[in-house]
Amino acid sequence: MSKQVKAPYMAADQGAGQGGPRPGGAGPRPGGPPGGGMNPSAMGFGPRGGPGGMMGQGQKAKNFKVTLRRLIRYLHPHRGALLVVLLTAVLSTVFSILGPKILGNATTKLFEGLMAKKNGIAGAAIDFDAIFKILLTLAVLYIISAVFSYIQQHVMAGVAQRTVYGIREDVNAKLAKLPLKFYDGRSHGEVLSRAVNDIDNISGTLQQSLTQFITAIVTLIGVVVMMLTISPLMTLITIITLPLSFIAIKMIASRSQRHFAGQQKALGELNGHVEEMYTGHPIVKAFGREQTSIAKFDEVNERLYQSGYRAQFISGIIMPLMGFIGNIGYVLVSVAGGILVLHKAITIGDVQAFISYSRQFAMPITQTAQIANIIQSTIASAERVFELLDEEEEVPGAERSVDLQKKTAAQGIQGEVRFEHVKFGYKADALLMDDLNINVQPGQTIAIVGPTGAGKTTLINLLMRFYELNGGRITVNGTNITEMSRAELRSNFGMVLQDTWLFNGTIRDNIAYGRIGATETDVVRAAKAAYADHFIRTLPDGYNTVLNEEASNISQGQKQLLTIARAILADPQILILDEATSSVDTRTEVHIQQAMNTLMEGRTSFVIAHRLSTIRDADRILVMNQGAVIEQGSHEELLAQRGFYADLYESQFAASKKQTEAI
Repeated sequence: MSKQVKAPYMAADQGAGQGGPRPGGAGPRPGGPPGGGMNPSAMGFGPRGGPGGMMGQGQKAKNFKVTLRRLIRYLHPHRGALLVVLLTAVLSTVFSILGPKILGNATTKLFEGLMAKKNGIAGAAIDFDAIFKILLTLAVLYIISAVFSYIQQHVMAGVAQRTVYGIREDVNAKLAKLPLKFYDGRSHGEVLSRAVNDIDNISGTLQQSLTQFITAIVTLIGVVVMMLTISPLMTLITIITLPLSFIAIKMIASRSQRHFAGQQKALGELNGHVEEMYTGHPIVKAFGREQTSIAKFDEVNERLYQSGYRAQFISGIIMPLMGFIGNIGYVLVSVAGGILVLHKAITIGDVQAFISYSRQFAMPITQTAQIANIIQSTIASAERVFELLDEEEEVPGAERSVDLQKKTAAQGIQGEVRFEHVKFGYKADALLMDDLNINVQPGQTIAIVGPTGAGKTTLINLLMRFYELNGGRITVNGTNITEMSRAELRSNFGMVLQDTWLFNGTIRDNIAYGRIGATETDVVRAAKAAYADHFIRTLPDGYNTVLNEEASNISQGQKQLLTIARAILADPQILILDEATSSVDTRTEVHIQQAMNTLMEGRTSFVIAHRLSTIRDADRILVMNQGAVIEQGSHEELLAQRGFYADLYESQFAASKKQTEAI
């Protein structure tokens, strides 16, 4: 299934929201110079990410040490491989660092030969054999360095993927154990961000940044050691120029930071505006607000341009300025090296090697700063993942599952449901239901009506054990639902919801989802019973028609027919119908009601409805308000009481009559 799996049943009465894409999400960070140069974001001075975006570089974990130790525990089983990575990284870097020094020896040999010939020394010549051996040695060193680097990357790739595999397994198992209230309280986007984006962030850091960090540290140490062996004086000159770079970066970054923040804010507004106008395009057209929308876009786009221009311009000064400071250091090192060569303190090859090392000196510092910032972001991502793993799980099911089918057959009952002194609240100190008692006999059709927020959907959630009770108990066929496994309990229910859910696949597969092992004949029979067979056969590929990601290639009413066919195929003991016919036309509704009447024969059915005309034939109607059953009885009995239900019915009847007269 390519379609994201939603929570099994959303509490509609709670108004649980579903998160879509958020504007201003993380993307390529603007303002950084290409290549390995320092930029304010890399040094930790840049923007913290756009509004509503994913966790970007620069964000920090609340408890860095604890999260780091917990992440290391995932790496602990791979400590042998990590030791290999560390060893190969050190060897690869060391062999690479020796290169400039050895190349300098070749330069020295060449220089000495040339100077000897120039001075007319008898028999003077360039020792090409010695130079060739030096270059051959250099080539071997670089090959060995490349081999160790390959081994390092190969082993680290395995470690990273196995580690992330374990984290994903834990997250996937956790998501299956979380209660419905977890999903009700969070948008889908937030959960997916932790389960996908944050784990990908960890994976990328383990795969690349960790090895780069090790290499950068070893390179920095090795370069400093090699420079000290050549000339402590020139090493001091190189190190002195380093603070100038950081001072320059700090001064520029402090000026560009507010422009980066303005750029990210404007980018978030622009993304939000475009998304809003795109999703609401028909409404914009219908009300003639195209020019208003364009004007709003132009205004936000202008602010984005101004902030982006200033941010890019100011941050763009960093590289030329760093180049200037680097060149100053290069000149000073060259002058000092020339003086030392004249005094025969060092050789010309050592000067060449030192200049190469001085060029390498700033690079690992820049990489270390960048990677340190990335690691901060990664630990923050890991913390978000661990917060998900630490969420309170739903109450464990019974260790021994009660075989409800066998017990039902033995006792001769099927579909009896009781709510006994039920107490429940989404918050422990604010009960929605207090001492709720309902007795439903096998085969009865129970309609549940009431205003929005009355507790209709909550009642079904409790029956399906999506939430745990604060008090009392619920029994199905005389068995407390807490004594059954959730799988056993829910296998006795068939559900048709107002919000249809169909996955990316054929129509046949979507209907067959209702029962494992369903045959072609079973699928067609269920489709006919739901009055879906006719429209299915009019489609180009019939039952083999593939529904797209949102099943938008069929109408909303047709989607509802397919979900009803799926419920018919499931052939459950107890049916739950939540506004099952709300998305179909009146004629189709009549057919579906006939199919439902046939389906509900001999089964206990719970029907949530707002259109009271659809539930006149229910055996019993429960009228709910503020979590309590305030009235119950048949349609005629409730009308005769002249109470809450009668008022609801008459208000709907009067509205329907006015509409009919208007037509």
